[in-house]
Amino acid sequence: MNKLLLTTALAALISTGAMAQSTVVTTTGTGHAAAVQIEPEYRTKIRTYVTEHKVRPVQQKIVVGQPVPREVELEAVPADWGPSLTKYRYVYSGERVMLVDPATRTVVQEID
Repeated sequence: MNKLLLTTALAALISTGAMAQSTVVTTTGTGHAAAVQIEPEYRTKIRTYVTEHKVRPVQQKIVVGQPVPREVELEAVPADWGPSLTKYRYVYSGERVMLVDPATRTVVQEID
């Protein structure tokens, strides 16, 4: 009886592990955007920065959740945009600032 119980428990653990390994997690643009929280005061600083520094927009279409083309130069995020954003880069496109994960070049947040 104990062997049967032990075998059943072992089989359950193995099948759970196999299921966990086969699980695919897909993150959409919305998921990325939800992960980046920007306080209203920093949104104002970002808009002001882009206006005062006359940042030129890129011509390519940039979309949240998609990678930025390699030919588009990513700009460093200024420190005054907030400490949580300095790990990102940005692109100005279509009157919107797009935050980009520099490791994957994926747009994680649109700031309008």
